[in-house]
Amino acid sequence: MTPFAIAGIQMNVAALTSNVEAMRHRIEILMARFPWTQMVLFSELAPYGPLDRFAQPFPNDAIAQFQEDARRYGIWLIPGSMFEKTADGRILNTSVVINPLGEIVARYSKMFPFKPYEAGISSGTDFCVFDVPEVGRFGLSICYDIWFPETTRQLTSQGVEVLLHPVLTGTTDREAEISIARATAAQFQCYVFDVNGLGAGGVGRSLVVDPTSLVLHQSAGQEDMFPIEIDLDLVRRQREAGLKGLGQVLKSFRDREADFPIYDRTSGADAYLHTLGPLQTPHQGSNAGVNMADPRTALAADSPGGAPTDPIPMFKRIAGTE
Repeated sequence: MTPFAIAGIQMNVAALTSNVEAMRHRIEILMARFPWTQMVLFSELAPYGPLDRFAQPFPNDAIAQFQEDARRYGIWLIPGSMFEKTADGRILNTSVVINPLGEIVARYSKMFPFKPYEAGISSGTDFCVFDVPEVGRFGLSICYDIWFPETTRQLTSQGVEVLLHPVLTGTTDREAEISIARATAAQFQCYVFDVNGLGAGGVGRSLVVDPTSLVLHQSAGQEDMFPIEIDLDLVRRQREAGLKGLGQVLKSFRDREADFPIYDRTSGADAYLHTLGPLQTPHQGSNAGVNMADPRTALAADSPGGAPTDPIPMFKRIAGTE
């Protein structure tokens, strides 16, 4: 066993004032209470809250202070994420990974902003994988990313054993997100550390899941610090022998005979997706998705032999715009 202790910090996140000092204070308390902690993870957008008008250039003073804390306590530190304002004017949702020497060893920008609600936030395109020497391989995704299993598929195919997943979920879909976190752990045979905030930063209910989908800890709706010692030998055993001696999921995917044309944007296999309306926020009294022809019927009728053809004209006819 190679023990490694990761602490999630679920804390109140303010929207209109900086949370940086409050975060640093909680690191100090955590390390006084649980000095065996080796890595600390905060929730999404913890330093400055959920409003993109507080976007910061990178690097910045807050990150420098977190680097100082990582050095002081000899910990790996992922201080949630913050909106980053780039030199070309884009805004990204970006996290950094700081090692115990205070060095930034990785950074990651959220691939799937929560659109249409996060309109104006640009998407990252690079995955985040980093190694903790003599421990194992870690990956980072942010909130809505986990709803797209392709993101975790890419990470675990590169050997990631622990998925660090800061979130800011203050909406009614938190229950679904918890289910997805558990399913992700089982599906990809990895640990999942899913850390949410409180107040403007979410409804809490952070959780840690092991590679059998067993919930090791779940917070309630109050502030919480939860250091959990993980065993990466469990991940390796599960991946070799199967989940509870049963499904060897990663190896089965590796040895698959099927290809997936859905990932070829030119294949036409995603024609149905193009019959769906635009990505936009529903309005009051919206009847989106109702009182319209079944797009699957239109797809079949549009082409000889029932095979779908060009999806864009089909959508125009279904939506009554042509």
